[in-house]
Amino acid sequence: APGELREAATNAVDGDQVPVRHFGVVLPMDEWQALAERLRAAGVNFVIEPHIRFEGQPGEQATMFFLDPSGNALEFKAFRDIASLFAK
Repeated sequence: APGELREAATNAVDGDQVPVRHFGVVLPMDEWQALAERLRAAGVNFVIEPHIRFEGQPGEQATMFFLDPSGNALEFKAFRDIASLFAK
């Protein structure tokens, strides 16, 4: 049902339960920050609050998850160094 996220549909990543099935968008950091501020101001109910993941490490990124009106998980993220997007 919309607004529900089952435990079996998540994976632990850096202390968060990340929805396994999700649509992701990578933005420049300044656009990500502006979007996070607009969504917070609008009272969006986040699955994972906007925050920095892997801080100070290779792959450092800003991330946030929320559900669309149909219950689909959406991730918006930004990388400190975009070259690390596909780094292993």
